[in-house]
Amino acid sequence: MRLTFVDEAKIFVKAGNGGNGCASHYRDKFTRFGKPNGGDGGRGADIIFLADRNIYTLLDFQYNRHFRGKHGGNASSNNKRGKDAEPVIVRIPVGTVITDTKTNCVLRDLNQEGEQVTVALGGKGGLGNIRSPEAKPGDPGEEKEIFLRLKLIADAGLIGFPNAGKSTLISGISNATPQIAAYPFTTKFPILGVVKRQEIEFVVADIPGLIKGSSEGRGLGDKFLRHIERTKVLIHVIDISGFEGRDPVSDYKAINQELKEYSKLVAKKPQVIALNKIDLGPAKENLKRFKKAIKKEVFPISALNKQGLEELIDAVAKKI
Repeated sequence: MRLTFVDEAKIFVKAGNGGNGCASHYRDKFTRFGKPNGGDGGRGADIIFLADRNIYTLLDFQYNRHFRGKHGGNASSNNKRGKDAEPVIVRIPVGTVITDTKTNCVLRDLNQEGEQVTVALGGKGGLGNIRSPEAKPGDPGEEKEIFLRLKLIADAGLIGFPNAGKSTLISGISNATPQIAAYPFTTKFPILGVVKRQEIEFVVADIPGLIKGSSEGRGLGDKFLRHIERTKVLIHVIDISGFEGRDPVSDYKAINQELKEYSKLVAKKPQVIALNKIDLGPAKENLKRFKKAIKKEVFPISALNKQGLEELIDAVAKKI
C-alpha cells in the first residue's frame, strides 16, 4: 500500500491545568487553633513535539487535530502535593517547521533526529494554605493553534520538467519505488530514496515535475519547491531526446529561471546535469547542441537502461 504524503497540517494543542492547592488545618485535642497543612497542586502536562525519523508525513494530523494534556493532581492535607501530569509527546517528521498561527512566529524548525520543543506549557499547581494565606487554584495551561509544514531532509533533489524521467532515475539509483508511467505528472508528491553504492550513501528526493510558473504556485510548484531547500545538491534531469517536441536547452533555462524566482539560495545550489533518454531519437544531435549552448559538465544517461548511472552517482557524491 502506498503511503499518502501530506506536508501541511493545522492542529490545536492545550496543555493541562495545574492542580488546585489544598485548604486544610491540622487539629488535635492539644491544638486549639488548627495549623495550615494544605499542600500544593501538581503541574499540568506540557505538550512537546519530538522529531522522529520513522515518521515521513503529516498524514496522521489530518484526522487527529486536537492534543490535550492532563491536569495536575489536586493537593491534599498533611502537606501532600498533587501529582504532576506526564507530558504529551507528539512525534512529527524530521524537517517540520512549527509555527504559532496567532503570532505567525516560528517556534522551532526540528531538522535533527531526536530534537524536541515544548510548544505549550502546563499550568503551575496552585499553592496550598501552608505556603499562602489562602489556598489557590492551579494556573491554566497554554493553548495554541499550531501550523506544521514539512520540508524534506535530503542530500540531493531531483528537478526537471514532467516526464523527464526523474521517477525512473530515482528507482534506478535508490531503493525508492515510485509510480512510473509514460505521461506527465505521474509523481503527485515528493519521494525519498537512499542511494547506496560501495562506500557511497546519500538520500535523494524526487519532487513532482516543475512547469513554467511553478515559483508562483502554478501546478502547486511552490509547495514542492520547498522540499529541495535543505538539499546540498540538485540533480537537474533533462529529456535530451526532445520528447513531445521539447527543446532541452530551453527546458534547462526555464527550470533555472523558476529556481531564481522562487529563491536565490535555491538557485545557487550546485547542480549535476543529467541528460536523460540518451538512447532515444535525435538525442545525440541534441547533446552536441546542448554542450555548445550550455558550457557545463553534463552526464548523458538512460535511466531506463541504467546507462551512465554510476558516473552520475559519483558526481553527485563529490558535490555532496
